[in-house]
Amino acid sequence: MNLALDLEWTTKNPFSRYKLKFQKHQKSFLTREELMVIEVGRIEEIGYQVVRDIFIFSCYTGLSYMDVNKLNAKNIVRGIDGDYWVFTQREKNEQTVKIPLLKKAMDIIHKYKNHPKTNEGSLLPVYSNQKINIYLKEIALKLKIPKNLSFHSARHTFATTVTLSNGVPIETVSKLLGHSKLSTTQLYARVLGQKISDDVRNLKGRLSIGDKLQ
Repeated sequence: MNLALDLEWTTKNPFSRYKLKFQKHQKSFLTREELMVIEVGRIEEIGYQVVRDIFIFSCYTGLSYMDVNKLNAKNIVRGIDGDYWVFTQREKNEQTVKIPLLKKAMDIIHKYKNHPKTNEGSLLPVYSNQKINIYLKEIALKLKIPKNLSFHSARHTFATTVTLSNGVPIETVSKLLGHSKLSTTQLYARVLGQKISDDVRNLKGRLSIGDKLQ
């Protein structure tokens, strides 16, 4: 339209008063308590157990479905600290990510070490994205978790409940998530009320110490 105005093809921009409206959607993630329910809740069906484990693995690594699905044993390497890390490249933006493996994620890798699908080269027995999302909704219903879960909820859970809420700086979280811009991480990661409460409590403690020294 700007070009049309410049070339005098039209005398008026019919969209000049039109404004785009953006509706913000709350990103679904698990609280600390909900994550614990998912981890220890009783699930008898084998397929549901597998989906639960893959979901938890993502909760403790922050990897998306596509990135978890393509992992193989070669992606698990010893880091500079001597511990095991995931070295991979994000499918979405080709950013290289290096993620130290937390114990719960490592336990899941060991659990499926001899699974038939892992013997074919995959690190974990990952189902289709559609099947996983269906199972996750049923798991949430079974365990009475009032959230509309999808696999991507695990990534949000990693950003909030697992990392930011435990004091990991947002710059580090951004690197772990494989974001090229910090602003992208700020859209994903929401600081929970508990984190704010803990930070203010620490601040009060420091201020009270300062008052006593005066």
